[in-house]
Amino acid sequence: MKRARLVMFALTLGLWSSPAFGWNCPVQIKAAEDAIKKAETMKLTPDAKALVEEAKRTLAEAKKNHAEAKAKIDHANAIWRAKAAQAQAEAAAAISTPTISPTP
Repeated sequence: MKRARLVMFALTLGLWSSPAFGWNCPVQIKAAEDAIKKAETMKLTPDAKALVEEAKRTLAEAKKNHAEAKAKIDHANAIWRAKAAQAQAEAAAAISTPTISPTP
């Protein structure tokens, strides 16, 4: 119980003390875009392709949240969606095979 309170306090403090939420969105969005690009360079299984497509949809939602943000919560939603998209792309990469370039 004490730990749950501590976690909740830390999250609340972080949410209200961070005026730079709008600045952090582009950083998280860029990380998700990079993860998607990396996954797309691999030989994707059907499951991995589905993960990449879902990552792209989630990233589009993150971009929309950031662009249309009217409050801190909108930026927070953009950040968690971008992080979710990054995780989906990284999961797709983890279950895929790297593409090997032929040696000249």
